[in-house]
Amino acid sequence: MYTSKSQRGISLIELILFIVIISAALAGLFSVMNVNTKGSADPLIRKQALTSAESLLEEVELHDFSNPVGGFTGAATQANRASFDDVMDYNGFATMGIYPADGSATVVPGLADYNVSVAVVNTAWGSILAADAVQITITVTDSGGQSIQAVGYRVNY
Repeated sequence: MYTSKSQRGISLIELILFIVIISAALAGLFSVMNVNTKGSADPLIRKQALTSAESLLEEVELHDFSNPVGGFTGAATQANRASFDDVMDYNGFATMGIYPADGSATVVPGLADYNVSVAVVNTAWGSILAADAVQITITVTDSGGQSIQAVGYRVNY
């Protein structure tokens, strides 16, 4: 058989090696994409937890600093939430699930697996005495066990 030096092409061995190398590279690339796809819902879960924490923090901060005359003095439960009239009413508040601020007994759809807890403690803040300032810490834990905290302050002005 006559072969010329000007003939070009690839051999079967070169083709098989090319296919093996490309297959290994694609397998590595797809395994990284698989990990990213599995974790793509995590930002949504964290965002929902953060939004819930910020919403409840704002709700607490908008209440009066001191209990008004004849104000609410009961337990910090979801059933009593609509009656809360000062920031200290929220101390020790905890729920399983995210509920609307109106005191409704219905969990917000899709947020039943979140746990919420509130701590309100007196704290000195700069030149403001501890009796006139509170630190409000809202902790929201998602179904995966990850916690988000929102911290705010309320002063007696």
